[in-house]
Amino acid sequence: MVTVERVQTGLRLEKNVLKVLKGLAEYLDISLGDLVEGIALHAFDGKAPFTPETLARIEQLKAVYGLTLTSADAHRLTER
Repeated sequence: MVTVERVQTGLRLEKNVLKVLKGLAEYLDISLGDLVEGIALHAFDGKAPFTPETLARIEQLKAVYGLTLTSADAHRLTER
């Protein structure tokens, strides 16, 4: 185990992205913070963070929560 110092942050996310992330964290039985941290660390190493099984679950969660955004939409979102 590696000991780290964590800090509280105020992230703003698109609401359906957040719903899918929360649902995935619940499915994986980890905290939302641990999930986001893991995704970031995998991305920093240029590695895919999810197994095919987890990707299938993500697709189910996206359908349930109406998430239609994709990576092509990243950095092009505006707020109402």
